[in-house]
Amino acid sequence: MAVNGQSIIGPYGPWVDGLIKDSLPKFSYRNPSFTNLEQWKALALDRTRERMGIPDTGPLPVVTRHDSHVHDGLEIESISWQLPYGRPTQALVLKPAGAKGKLPAILAFHDHGGNKYFGLRKITRTGKGQHELMVEHQDHYYEGKAWANEIAKRGYVVMVSDAFTFASRRVMMEDVPDHLRSGLTDKNSENAGNIAAYNDWAGNHEHIMAKSLFCGGTTWPGVFFAEDKVALDLLLARPDVDEARVGCGGLSGGGLRTVMMAGLDHRIKCAVCVGFMSTWTDFILNKSYTHTWMTYVPRLPEELDFPEILGLRVPLPTLVLNDKEDQLYTLPEMEKADKILADIYEKAGFSDNYKASYYPGPHKFDADMQQEAFSWWDKWLKA
Repeated sequence: MAVNGQSIIGPYGPWVDGLIKDSLPKFSYRNPSFTNLEQWKALALDRTRERMGIPDTGPLPVVTRHDSHVHDGLEIESISWQLPYGRPTQALVLKPAGAKGKLPAILAFHDHGGNKYFGLRKITRTGKGQHELMVEHQDHYYEGKAWANEIAKRGYVVMVSDAFTFASRRVMMEDVPDHLRSGLTDKNSENAGNIAAYNDWAGNHEHIMAKSLFCGGTTWPGVFFAEDKVALDLLLARPDVDEARVGCGGLSGGGLRTVMMAGLDHRIKCAVCVGFMSTWTDFILNKSYTHTWMTYVPRLPEELDFPEILGLRVPLPTLVLNDKEDQLYTLPEMEKADKILADIYEKAGFSDNYKASYYPGPHKFDADMQQEAFSWWDKWLKA
């Protein structure tokens, strides 16, 4: 539904929206022709993987362990691994100090926030000094909480890795031609002014990265999924993790990664998507300008609406947390996405395994939302 009858692409909005509105998407489980859940999932998953163009990341990389220390009741490991491309991926693993045996685990995804200089630091604290910008970031989006730490304290092994083009995986100035650097260098990078300048540059560089990925036959969501799958593989390989009790979740860009990861890899037994749920129609008519190039998978909207990507995990437990005044979506389309997911779970006979909640306020994952997310993970991963 367009806001006030207008679209962000003017008179072309209704026409473009109509291209995916003539009937239900081809691989939607809501189509009456799909009566066997497992057969539908096999078909829809194959098509979604094909559209995403998921790149091959090669054999499972070797993990390098850099440091381990205890902070605020948690054992915190600093690790990294090298993919076949780019610089090493840095990650943290957090769990209760002194914990024994196999624990349930969470793959925790950091947000986008228009800030590619930072990644895992957005949702963690290590006790080794927190950048002032990350104090502000956690205050703004997480009500002052490092939510990865908070869920780890409840008895989980939590892994947080830097996403593609963020922090340790970001594009460095020295690696691009001089005429694309806008006069920036990689020196003194922790300075707040330099970070702001880098984030402006990285935001303007997104369309270049997206075009190059498309030319390479892949998509940003496909790369996210490939790299997050490596993180999941490494998490499941740990001797302290119960591989039958693993969840994932995150806010905003972390919610997007949750949609892709939980939708396509069903080793994720419980998912919490925060602040990233609407319809393709909402992006077409109202909100694509508030989102990055990281969201889009060409041709897939003909076959699945956006919430139906997450719906590929039915009947596995799924929670969606929305903010009623979220500036990234319109409330009517968030509600339509909620109904689509509810219809999928109802048709499959597992209505109790899906829930969506709505909270007052703008785009965030505040303390009340965190408590609902944590309780949902506890319900399904600790039973």
